[in-house]
Amino acid sequence: MGNKPAKQERREEVLLKIVPPLDQAYVRWLARDIERIHGFSPRNPRAVKPPEHYIEYMQLNGWLDVDLDDPDLAHLFK
Repeated sequence: MGNKPAKQERREEVLLKIVPPLDQAYVRWLARDIERIHGFSPRNPRAVKPPEHYIEYMQLNGWLDVDLDDPDLAHLFK
């Protein structure tokens, strides 16, 4: 004698995603704004050298296999 499994009711649920009407001027403004933000890229990005303790930590864990003093890579760190 044990507990009998309860009968599961089968419910038919229909989920609708209804979008309210949008102002077309707002939609155009939003599209231009998003394009301006995501299309931005700096003209002369500067190379950033991480702090020494980050470099040390990454080398100890084998995450940094690049020698930062390599003359072939010097132009990347200017």
